[in-house]
Amino acid sequence: MTTKKMNATSEGYFVLLGFSNWPHLEVVLFVVVLVFYLMTLTGNLFIIILSYLDSHLHTPMYFFLSNLSFLDLCYTTSFIPQLLVNLWGPGKTISYTGCMIQLYFVLALGCTECVLLMVMSYDRYAAVCRPLHYTVLMHPRFCQLLAVACWVSGFTNSALHSFFTFLVPLCGHRQVDHFFCEVPALFRLSCVDTRVNELSLMVTSSIFVLVPLILILSSYGAIARAVLRMQSTTGLQKVFGTCGAHLMVVSLFYIPVMCIYLQPPSGNSQDQGKFIALFYTVVTPSLNPLIYTLRNKDVRGAVKRLMG
Repeated sequence: MTTKKMNATSEGYFVLLGFSNWPHLEVVLFVVVLVFYLMTLTGNLFIIILSYLDSHLHTPMYFFLSNLSFLDLCYTTSFIPQLLVNLWGPGKTISYTGCMIQLYFVLALGCTECVLLMVMSYDRYAAVCRPLHYTVLMHPRFCQLLAVACWVSGFTNSALHSFFTFLVPLCGHRQVDHFFCEVPALFRLSCVDTRVNELSLMVTSSIFVLVPLILILSSYGAIARAVLRMQSTTGLQKVFGTCGAHLMVVSLFYIPVMCIYLQPPSGNSQDQGKFIALFYTVVTPSLNPLIYTLRNKDVRGAVKRLMG
């Protein structure tokens, strides 16, 4: 390890600059982030508990939705408490170990969500386009294997990226120009040329973002063709209800992620990137439960049954 690397980490902490360029906004952002975080906790816990308690929701769709809700709970909790502390007080530090852990989990859970949204689109494809074979295609054991594959792929990819990120020698200052520890922000602290690292990040981001997105769009292309052949109005409404919700969640997650990770760092304003990241990391997880439960007859029926 180089002397500069030692200088960067000997104090044992980083400074997360976050939104310190706009001190007048920090109190407002604290309130906004806290409200959305509480919405995320409440909404996603509601979906997990309801899906577990009501036997009518023991279906592949709600199994994967419960996984998504648990993932969003973990994702937001991995950095929002630290963000709230930094927004409220003058100190904006995070320990070196805390930064490593935060980087690992934020990246792992983000990659897992990309793959999980792809699996959920396949479930909708099987339900609409292969209804007679749906119970065979989406057997509970197979669904469990798909869920495990999502989590394992995300955490494995993050382990590799985190390892190589923390091998990069850092300069003497410890100021991370973001509100959480992420790979591109840490690369900007490097004392060496990181173009190879940035290229590898772009390649793996393309794999975890573009490949699932292409498969999602392919699934919905097939669903659209099947919908056009439908004669039943009730069937159309059900398809639009479940598939429309999933498409909205996909859009809210993928569009901001692509804006940040699929273009060179020089082509993106850092300040603009912070607000885009704030949207997909704080706002989107709180909207997912609302999108899936509003106007959802299955959920309303489950609530009525539990209420007696």
